[in-house]
Amino acid sequence: MATNALGPHRDPSTVAVVMADGLPLLEMAVPGRIFGLRLDQPDLPRHTVLAVTVEDASITTSDGITLVPPHGIEAIDRAGLVVVPTWHQPGSIAPPERLLAALRQAHRDGAVVAGLCLGAFVVAAAGLLQGRRATTHWAYADALAATYPDITVDGAALYIDEGAVLTSAGSAAGIDACLHLLRRGHGAAAAATVARALVVAPHRTGNQAQFIPAPIPPAAHGDALDDVIAHTLANLAQPADIDALARRANMSRRTFDRRFSARTGSPPLKWLLTQRVLLAQHLLESTSLPVDVVARRTGFSDAVALRPHFRRLVGIPPQAYRQAFADSGDPTKPEHRVHDTSVSQRVRPALRRPPYGLAGD
Repeated sequence: MATNALGPHRDPSTVAVVMADGLPLLEMAVPGRIFGLRLDQPDLPRHTVLAVTVEDASITTSDGITLVPPHGIEAIDRAGLVVVPTWHQPGSIAPPERLLAALRQAHRDGAVVAGLCLGAFVVAAAGLLQGRRATTHWAYADALAATYPDITVDGAALYIDEGAVLTSAGSAAGIDACLHLLRRGHGAAAAATVARALVVAPHRTGNQAQFIPAPIPPAAHGDALDDVIAHTLANLAQPADIDALARRANMSRRTFDRRFSARTGSPPLKWLLTQRVLLAQHLLESTSLPVDVVARRTGFSDAVALRPHFRRLVGIPPQAYRQAFADSGDPTKPEHRVHDTSVSQRVRPALRRPPYGLAGD
């Protein structure tokens, strides 16, 4: 899926964050912290974050802290990414029509619109989620589905990326969603650099995957399930039979599936495919190995077998991903190019992708 071409008056590096009176500070602060972080690294992308107030005046957070956002709703017209980080309880205070109109116009102009936590209700009210999948805070997923029956609501998802529109679960999930958008626009290392600076995990799997240096928390010694996970991660190139993994954990298949899903957030096969694609991303970024070799080293028979899974999770084909996010280095030494998550990737100009969007073939 690709977003529309961005309108000429919109800046792909400008992020508008919608704020309103009575909302929690944490949720409103997350986008600005992710996209506005300044580090002494020249390759880290620079964004201009616009704090936009719905009230056109000072606001008071739910914790009693007074803020004075310097921009009104009209500033949304300049942004390539618009984030509604949260909103009031469903059924209480409706979003103003001029905010909804600004979101619709942003969408028409090719900007990405993100509704984090209860902000998903605002994006839905603007009509931008019709016929799409979406998520929100788990406690309000049923309310979102009941209010907007034309939306396929997944209350279990951490975030759902529909290309031009993204929604996320509550509170800290906004960090994951914003890091995902950063990665989507600028590569794995840029997101990892920001995550490291903020001392948060580089990624928790949502609807769309990213490279995870340590995707599973450290295992307790002697835990059979965690031993299986560690073994599988260390042998992604090898054929993996889920029944065999269950036997390795000394569990029935049904118990294994249930405990594995509780431990990782995904069924075993889905998790395995995701980890293989994540490793393929890493190899595409950090080596110049042929795609067929990358496929075999990540458990796929060849590039043809890798491609549909890679495209489904990442949004673009493997070769296009490499063109956008490959490290610079000596292409004659594919085995000696080091992936360093402390240094951001260089986005090559050969692939002109929409801001935070997913390029097509």
